[in-house]
Formats: sequence, C-alpha cells, structure tokens
Amino acid sequence: MQEKIVQLAQELIRRPSISPNDEGCQTLIAERLEKLGFEIEWLPFNETLNLWAKHGAGEPVVAFAGHTDVVPVGDEHQWNYPPFSAEIVGDMLYGRGAADMKGSLAAMIVAAEEYVKANPHHAGTIALLITSDEEAVAKDGTVRVVETLMERGEKITYCMVGEPSSSQILGDVVKNGRRGSITANLYIQGIQGHVAYPHLADNPIHKALPFLQELSSYQWDNGSAFFPPTSLQIANIHAGTGSNNVIPGELYVQFNLRYCTEVTDEVIKQKVVEMLEKHGLKHRIEWNLSGKPFLTKLGKLVNAVVDSIKEITGITPKLETGGGTSDGRFIALMGAEVVEFGPLNATIHKVNEGVSIEDLGKCGQIYHQMLVNLLDN
Repeated sequence: MQEKIVQLAQELIRRPSISPNDEGCQTLIAERLEKLGFEIEWLPFNETLNLWAKHGAGEPVVAFAGHTDVVPVGDEHQWNYPPFSAEIVGDMLYGRGAADMKGSLAAMIVAAEEYVKANPHHAGTIALLITSDEEAVAKDGTVRVVETLMERGEKITYCMVGEPSSSQILGDVVKNGRRGSITANLYIQGIQGHVAYPHLADNPIHKALPFLQELSSYQWDNGSAFFPPTSLQIANIHAGTGSNNVIPGELYVQFNLRYCTEVTDEVIKQKVVEMLEKHGLKHRIEWNLSGKPFLTKLGKLVNAVVDSIKEITGITPKLETGGGTSDGRFIALMGAEVVEFGPLNATIHKVNEGVSIEDLGKCGQIYHQMLVNLLDN
C-alpha cells in the first residue's frame, strides 16, 4: 500500500495546483476511482472544481474529504528541491502539498481502492468529497458541495478529513472539532480637524480607547472540556492621513474571535454592539463568519479512528480542537460526525514542506482499518 500511496502523492504534487486551480489532480483521481465502479459527479462552481465520488449504496455513508489546492510556494530559491518536483530524499517526500494535504489525500484514495477491491459488495456507501478551494477563500468548494447535497436530501454519516493533525509523532492527535471564526471590520466615526483646534474636531482614536480596552479584556466564556476559552485578537488598526497635524475623521479596527461552543456568533455580535453603544461610539460594523464551531463527541466514528490508530501505531491519540479552521466545519452542518487525522503538521505552508514516506503508508493503513471498523462491524 505504501508504494502506491507515495506514487500517487508524487503525481499530485507535481501538478502546481495553487488555489483555486486544480491542474488536473481531480481528473487523475476520478479516472482511478471510476475503474473500480465509483460513481463520479463533477460539481464546479465559478473557478473551483469539486469532485463527489461514491461507491455502494445506503447508509452509513462514510466519506473522505480533502483538497487538491495548495498555498503559493514563496521564494523558490529557498527550497532545497523544486517545490513541485516531489523529490524523495531518505524517508522524506518533499514538495508543496506533501503534508497539506496531497499526501494524506493519496492515502485516503488508495485505502478506499484497496477496501473496495477486497469488498466490492460492502455495506453502506464510501464517498470522497474533494475540492480545489480550501486554502483560499473557501467560498465555492466544500461549502457549495454540502449545500448541493443537502438540497438533494443526501447525507454523510461519518467523515474523515485528511488534514495534517499529528503534532510530534504520527497518531498523537486527532481533531474531533474546531473553533468557530468570526471577523469584524469596525469603522468608528469622528470629525476630522486641525490638531491645534481640537474643540472643532472629534478624535475617534481617543474616544475608542476605553472601548478597545473593554473589548480586548472581555471574558467571553470559560471554555469546555474540549475547547479553550474564546479568544479575541485585534489584527489591524488604522486612522489618519499620515500628516502630524490632522485629527483623523475615522478609525478602522479589525478583530477576530476564535470561539467555542459555549457562545454563539449572534451573542458575540450583540455584545460588541452593546459595548459600542455603552461608550457612545458612532460606528459602522461589517461581520464575516468563516465558520461555526463543531464538536464530534465520543461515539462510533471517534472510536473507529482511535482504535485504528492504536492498532497501526500502538499510540493512543489525544482528542483536540485547537488550530485554525478546516472544511470539516461545513460537513458538520449536515449532521455528520467529523474528525480530522493526517500526518505531521510541522512543515505545512513552509519552505521545504515534507512528509515521512513511512507515515504516509501508515496513514493509508489507518484509513483502511477505519473503513473496516465502520462497515464490517
């Protein structure tokens, strides 16, 4: 299995699929799956190509989810090997997307292939949801596929997202949830004027300082057994014309909250507005909700994945919900149990991104055993 996974991973890495471009990755995958009897459906939206492939029928629907797009490589001269050459050096496969997430995508595909070959009349449905819009705006990828499936009344029972979850050693971490993410673009109005005549102006920076202090120190919640407390960070502040003798007429503040299941985006919006009104600030605010939090509690999927990792690696993984967002947040809206598991994340989005060949082989074995645990029992 390892050899097949590495070969497919190399083929995928050699295609420079910088988001939202797919560069033929999904066609390569679809052609392989179609030969094994998978039903192939293309769901393109604007510049984003999405693949929905299914084998079998009925429930449970066990889906693998992943993305073919990668982030830009940056300065290629800093790479030890060309970023799209998929060089193997020792036990490492190098290239943009090797860890995030063409390596685990290859492992999921080969695991599904091997399972279907051995069990052509398996119970339930094995599905793959693959997008080319995860690393960028994530507007026309998995979220649009999920909307389409829900409109048709289709469901996903269990979903494995192949994001690189492992921290120090393969199998040490499984993500069974993610925090929500919401960003505010806040414009606080004042009156522009000359610094020598402050009584004729209204400085929005001065007026906003008590509000910003309260905003940055407010305790939203205490977290939960699976989530840390909600965190707010001010990311950008701007005001003024650049001149030292002009009182600005507007203050722009951008802040983001990574929030847990103990608070909602509606509560966050309401509380921020209450603070603004409390401090008498004339304002305009724009909200961007990137994703709501989700949590997959202990149950059949978590048990199947944990047992698979223990069997293949001898490690009992820790369940965590930290880090950024993933497409799992969209799939969870279908009522699916969702977890994320993949190789080490130490080099993702970095120069000289790489993944252990041995780890890729074990990922494939774990994904395969997960199918056994979910469909054979």
